[in-house]
Amino acid sequence: MKTTDLCDKYGDQLRVAEPIGFRSFGGRAEFHGQIETVQCFEDNTFVRATLEKDGLGKVLIVDGDGSNRCALLGDNIAGLAYNHRWNGIIVFGYIRDSVAVSAIDIGIIALGTSPKKSAKDNLGQVNLSLRFADVDFVPGEFVYVDEDGVVVSDRELVLP
Repeated sequence: MKTTDLCDKYGDQLRVAEPIGFRSFGGRAEFHGQIETVQCFEDNTFVRATLEKDGLGKVLIVDGDGSNRCALLGDNIAGLAYNHRWNGIIVFGYIRDSVAVSAIDIGIIALGTSPKKSAKDNLGQVNLSLRFADVDFVPGEFVYVDEDGVVVSDRELVLP
């Protein structure tokens, strides 16, 4: 579903994320699904733990506070997400192994890349409402992503 078409049809019912510089890294540029969330800062323990669960029909939203000092996701975790049927991942932070990640058939957007891996100190929280890019990401709601942007809806959307 194209975000432009969703905006045309649903207008004010959607929350549109500000264009803060997200780049597409996964093998799919267009993806959508029900929101699950992880809040973490320079520690991807909970990212991995969440993506080890079945993600059928879901998109993981990772709030890394935009930190560019390390990556919160790489090819191993992206592969794990693919194997557990996640539709995509939005990282308000950085990833690594971008060439390998681009070969995985999953949607992944992030702010950029960093070669440094994150800490593994078991710090973070799951299933919180998150806010970045001037939009709220609420667990259980739905997010739609493509080359034109990110939109959020409190319900699943359908186009004719």
